[in-house]
Amino acid sequence: MEPEAAAFLRRVANSLAIGFIWLAVNATAAIKGDNAFIGDHLTIGNILFYLWFVISIVILVIIYKKIWRDR
Repeated sequence: MEPEAAAFLRRVANSLAIGFIWLAVNATAAIKGDNAFIGDHLTIGNILFYLWFVISIVILVIIYKKIWRDR
C-alpha cells in the first residue's frame, strides 16, 4: 500500500476511534449517571456534566484539527 494511502487510512481510523470513545464516555456519563436529564430542578451533576460536555467537545475538535492538518 502506498504511504500516502496508509497515512490517510490511519487518520480515518484514529478519527473514528477517538470519536467513538468520546461518544461512549459522554453517553455513559449522561445516561447511567442520570446527568443529562434535568428532573424537578437543576443539580450539580447536571451542571458538571454539561460543563464537561462543552469542554470535551472543544478538545475533540482541536484533536481532529491536529489529526487532519496537512503535513
